[in-house]
Amino acid sequence: MSAAAPAKPAISTFERYLSLWVALCIVAGIALGYALPGVFAIIAGAEVARVNFVVAVLIWLMIIPMLLKIDIGALGSVRQHWKGVGVTLFINWAVKPFSMALLGTLFLGWLFRPLLPEAEISSYIAGLILLAAAPCTAMVFVWSNLCDGDPAYTLSQVALNDIIMVFAFAPLVALLLGVASITVPWDTLLISVVLYIVVPVIVAQILRRAVIASGGQAALDRLLGRLGPVSLIALLSTLVLLFGFQGEAIIAHPLVIALIAVPILIQVYFNAGLAYWLSRRFGVAWCVAAPAALIGASNFFELAVAAAISLFGLTSGAALATVVGVLVEVPVMLSVVSIVKRTRPWYEGRLDA
Repeated sequence: MSAAAPAKPAISTFERYLSLWVALCIVAGIALGYALPGVFAIIAGAEVARVNFVVAVLIWLMIIPMLLKIDIGALGSVRQHWKGVGVTLFINWAVKPFSMALLGTLFLGWLFRPLLPEAEISSYIAGLILLAAAPCTAMVFVWSNLCDGDPAYTLSQVALNDIIMVFAFAPLVALLLGVASITVPWDTLLISVVLYIVVPVIVAQILRRAVIASGGQAALDRLLGRLGPVSLIALLSTLVLLFGFQGEAIIAHPLVIALIAVPILIQVYFNAGLAYWLSRRFGVAWCVAAPAALIGASNFFELAVAAAISLFGLTSGAALATVVGVLVEVPVMLSVVSIVKRTRPWYEGRLDA
């Protein structure tokens, strides 16, 4: 079954300035946390098996609209771009999670250790691992569009990553947390995978098929247009909650966010560069190599936030680390888009030589 390539999405003004809205949510969350501590205490108590109901609803509102864009039938077109798919799979599953664990341990566990609260260091590293263990499934469509990437490749790669995540996310996270000497609550981890990967994928695919069957692609596009703002509002609402609980720790340790961002920044540029270089080495067309670099570098931060909250709690350092990933994602990925576009003549000149 072949799938039509998705329509190229334009990045909205809201998405372009997502980092600004995230920064405003940080301020709002901290202020509300101090002003309304009782409200946040009630929200924190609404949980079972460390799954917070309020946050779970917000996460589903974030993830399901994004997964509606994915056509699992696109897996049939993987063969057309097997070199580019192979490069990205290698980066996403064999390099990125392990490089992040290494960088997190190097910077947070060693170089920056004197500047960080000792009790939270292992939790910060766990958050970075969760951030890197899930490749992005939504915003990469925007990044691919901005660099004129092949939409069929992007769609097939994202669909394949979604399928792999269902089976590989939990074992990979457990392995890396174990290597980092962090206790793995397997029951909570498996619940997170079911709640935030399996269920949303199933719901999104059922809803997608039903909408297309009743009104075609135009109906799906209209639904996505309505749900897009809902997804972003849910993301920002989740951040307000997170920073409402994290406010005291952030004010007490103002350097924490900047220090956590260092390994994230290094890892994004390293993985994007490695994917781009490997694509060139294997003779991949630039229109595939550009989105390959972006998919290899970006993270499914919505899933990372949800898993961190479930595994370690709303007020944990792991949750804070994943939120830092949200803060740096947009400006960093826009810079990667600029780099691959500026280097296109060099890439294609060497490729044709």
